Amino acid sequence: MDDGRTIPCQEVHIMKWLEPYSEHAYALLRIMSGFLFSFHGMQKVLGLLTEMQPPVGSQLWIGGVIELVGGIAIMAGLGTRVAAFICSGQMAVAYFQFHWKFQLGAAFFPIVNKGELAALYCFVFLLIAAKGAGIWSIDGRRSSRRT
Repeated sequence: MDDGRTIPCQEVHIMKWLEPYSEHAYALLRIMSGFLFSFHGMQKVLGLLTEMQPPVGSQLWIGGVIELVGGIAIMAGLGTRVAAFICSGQMAVAYFQFHWKFQLGAAFFPIVNKGELAALYCFVFLLIAAKGAGIWSIDGRRSSRRT
């Protein structure tokens, strides 16, 4: 009797071939997330690919510095846990302060308040902070040399 909680055997075997590549997929997630995140900082700090640049020292500009430096650190895998934790927190603040604004009704939903990217970055960086740099990282090379 199938209670709906079991995965059909065929599905498990079909996707099992991806399992040996899980660390590679995670490394690509870390690298691409950091790379893409750093572009938000480049816009705010360097004025790259944008018309609007916030004033130096403003909250948006400081956020841009975190995005630029944190994104590069996450991408390179250098101080990954700390950088990812700070970036995750920054994205939580960005979501609550600039997107949701504690509004009720339709504004609660990220698709309406345009906060889905901030929410997604927040949780991706939280995962990276919890898991660490992994392979293809400066942190990983450092720890392998110590052993």
